[in-house]
Amino acid sequence: MPFPTDWRSRAVSAADALALVRSGMRIFVQGTSATPTPLLEALSARDDLEDIRLYHLHLSGDAPWAAREKGNRFRSISLFNGPCMRSPVEDGRADFVPIFLSDIPALFTERRVALDVAFLQLSPPDAHGICSLGTSVDAARAAADSARFIVAEINDQMPRTHGNTGVTFDRIDAFVCTDRPLPQHISDPENEVEAQIGEIVAGLIEDRSTLQMGIGAIPDAVLSRLGDKRDLGVHTEMFSDRLIDLVESGVVNNKYKQVHNGRTTTSFVIGSKRVFDFVHDNLTVEFHPCDRTNDTSIIRRNPRVVAINSAIQVDLTGQVVADSFGHRIYSGIGGQMDFIRGAALSRGGKAIIALPSTGKNGTISRVVTELTPGAGVVTTRGHVHWVVTEYGAVNLHGCTLHERGEALISIAHPDFRAELTRDLKRIRH
Repeated sequence: MPFPTDWRSRAVSAADALALVRSGMRIFVQGTSATPTPLLEALSARDDLEDIRLYHLHLSGDAPWAAREKGNRFRSISLFNGPCMRSPVEDGRADFVPIFLSDIPALFTERRVALDVAFLQLSPPDAHGICSLGTSVDAARAAADSARFIVAEINDQMPRTHGNTGVTFDRIDAFVCTDRPLPQHISDPENEVEAQIGEIVAGLIEDRSTLQMGIGAIPDAVLSRLGDKRDLGVHTEMFSDRLIDLVESGVVNNKYKQVHNGRTTTSFVIGSKRVFDFVHDNLTVEFHPCDRTNDTSIIRRNPRVVAINSAIQVDLTGQVVADSFGHRIYSGIGGQMDFIRGAALSRGGKAIIALPSTGKNGTISRVVTELTPGAGVVTTRGHVHWVVTEYGAVNLHGCTLHERGEALISIAHPDFRAELTRDLKRIRH
């Protein structure tokens, strides 16, 4: 029987869609560009709810449910922290869970976190009654499969993406219809330091490599310098606009990947409208949940995996801080360890941590003797391989503690090398 064309007649207001939400429920909220803002606004307006727990990754927009005046009626739990939740987490009005991105779906499917409701933003259903999770599959796949109820925003401007993205219309318990642009992330122009790091990292990438990259100035700087490479593949947790140029020029063709050959593989995308248009109904891009894209046993099967990840601090033994400034949670563990380990195990792979040598306008060194108290080690010194700053690249794998210290000092900012050298001598006698 064909799917009815009058499905929109079943839409309700956001307030009515949330009628099934009761006090004490656990709710998953889809994130990044797929954040279902109308549903969150309607939830925040409810004054009859208590003890609501919201589980999510990086959300776009504001967080009205986390306002001080809301008290403890809503408790936000970040599995990866974003700008709107940094202050609430720091103030104790919200919580944070340190967890590998690859481990998040199992929290829901194995009922360690028993979800009552999933708030999703979906594409309109196709002729078969199948909606798409659109730009963000990551943990949303597991939430859609395991939550008791689904409340959805069906947005005419949400791209229909391919891979493991389908949600049947009859699985949705209530929905609103919208026609609004997705939130965009526009990258700032690169500076001189980022450009130099981009040059160095690009020089480490060989033809036929499989790339993983995050978002930000350094990944963008690397991608913009790969135009002379050949036959690159992509297996990543996310990508943004800069990758599109490489696909359209033929540099990225996924020809030599062993997993999802011929397809760019990702878990979510974020960027400008250009990237949303690129992934819409594009059979060469596959979206999969993050327990697949970030599965080390899958990552390692591709050849020459190059994982490019950022850091806040690296100490002289190679410990990498990437999620926090001391006790202040900035982001999260995310997929860094998943891909650092996967790349290290890949045949010919390179696991790369790239960061500017200084912070706070050059007043502090990011290569440090000791980590800031409270800072979280995301990549351990046993897992770290390549570290890159604008002053060069060093491979710490197999190096002694003293050799590591000397190598890292060689790529620290010159203004801090003497002090770091004295500290290394003091520590290592």
